Order: sequence, then C-alpha cells, then structure tokens
Amino acid sequence: MKLATVEHDRAERTALVLDQGERLLLLDRAHRLVTGEHAPALTTMQTIIDGGEPVRQTLERLAAQAPPEAVVAASDLRWLSPLPRPVQIRDFGSFMDHFRNARSRIQGIPADQVELPAIMLERPLYYVTNRLSVTGHDSDIHWPAYSSVRDYELEFACVLGRDGTDIPTADAPSYIFGYTIFNDFSARDTQLEEIATGLGLSKSKDFTDSNVLGPWIVTADELGDPYRLTMTARINGEEASRGTSADMHHTFADMIAFASQSTRLHAGEVLCSGTVPTGCGLEHGRFLEPGDTVELEVSGLGVLRNRVVS
Repeated sequence: MKLATVEHDRAERTALVLDQGERLLLLDRAHRLVTGEHAPALTTMQTIIDGGEPVRQTLERLAAQAPPEAVVAASDLRWLSPLPRPVQIRDFGSFMDHFRNARSRIQGIPADQVELPAIMLERPLYYVTNRLSVTGHDSDIHWPAYSSVRDYELEFACVLGRDGTDIPTADAPSYIFGYTIFNDFSARDTQLEEIATGLGLSKSKDFTDSNVLGPWIVTADELGDPYRLTMTARINGEEASRGTSADMHHTFADMIAFASQSTRLHAGEVLCSGTVPTGCGLEHGRFLEPGDTVELEVSGLGVLRNRVVS
C-alpha cells in the first residue's frame, strides 16, 4: 500500500493513497466511520510504523471498506513529507559512478580515470543530515541567499520499520517498512568550499526544506525488488537524468548492517541511497535557475515534484 501525510482542513493527517494519488482515504476519518472510535495509532506516520502488524491489519480493513465519506481529492489537500519528523536521516553513497562522474567534472579528467578511495567501495559510508529541515511533494524550495549554484539529487530511500543493533545483512531487509523518493537539494558552490576544509558538509546541505521526501511511502511488500527501478529526473518537463537502482554498489541491507554496528537504529529512520549516476546537475553541467520545476520519478514510487525559488 501507499501511505501519505497531508494537510487537510488545516490539520496534519495520514492517508492511504488511491488511484495513483488522484484521491486519498483519510485514515482517522475512515476509522471513525467504520468503527465509531478514534484510532491513536493512525494519528501520524510514526505511530503507524511503530504499530507494527496490528496497525497493518487495521489499514487493510480500512482499505477494503474505504467509506466514500473519508475519500478526498488530491486537489483539496496539501502534500507534506510522508514522515514530517523523521527520527533520523542518513544519506549514503551507494552509486560509485555518481562520484566518478562528479569528480571527472571537478578535476577535468575522464570518468574512467577517476580513482575512488578503497574505503568507499568497501563500506557504505554516510553522513547524517538535518532531519528537521524536511518538506514534501509540490512544495517550493526557497534557495539560500548565500548560494547561486542550485542543484538537485535523484535518490530514493528506505524507511525502517523496527529498532535494531548489530543487524546481520541477511536479516536487514525485514527491518524495512517501505520506500520513498528523496531529493537532496545541494548548494554546490558552498559545498565545494566546505569540502576543501576537510570538515565535511555544512550549509551546502543544511538550509530550509533542503531534504524532500515523498510523495508517499510505498510499503516494502508492494514495491517488491528495489534494485530494478528506473530513476528519472526532469527539469521543466525535459528529461535531465536517467539511471537505475540496479547500479547500487551497496544495497539497503548493506547500509542497515553497517549503520547498526554498535549503534541502535530506530523505526522511522530514513536511509537514503545516494545519487544515481547522472542524477544531478553537477554530473552533466546543468544547474537550476529560480522558477525551475524539478520532477524526480522512480518506477513504483511515483513522482516527487518541487519548484526552486529565490
């Protein structure tokens, strides 16, 4: 199933996505109509995730009955991040050719001559990004005044469904609740300055609404194989990037196992794939201008759309 968080009647609500996002079933309203009772476990996406199998069974019952009075048109609501307040966001680097392409541009050498550090091939390295700077589908991204080189990043992410420490790779897929699209907007001019210090990323990734998730979460059972997905980016309707999740060097299972070493991971954490090859302007020399609309499409996960404004 596909699950969203939306704003309707000035309130944040969880919803079941119908008709590829044309209509949505408001879960709290549907539960009241079906049972006559309030359902605290359906209040937020986090409580749905935390509720485990009992909540999943409730969702299936509501989906089967879908009272028409609880169904609303997408035009009557505002999309939010499916997880408006993620427990954590970790962004990994799982596509090696993205790094080769980017370094080729920066260093002015052919991509096949770029040598990556061995540690990048051995380990699914990541950085922790600002979980409080999150927005969703169809929201405007207000670019920071300190940057003039605006870039998108075509990624997707898994959402964890339960806690764990030292999770074996073989068990890791069972920890995944679902998947969503991720756009890691990046201030490239600021990023190059920050990288030169050796201190890592800062304001190049950390500005208002710089992390975009959505449009919804597709549960793991519905998506099926996450390593056969076509990933496409369009700028103002024109295709700018195309890749496939089949090129991931590190899988989500690898990421979960690595990140959980001597560290407790929590239900509701978001683990991002990193940028698919060709999936950003830095790789092909086309950056964003104020007013541009970026659409990221991942097969099975929908389309995530945002407009960049100055």
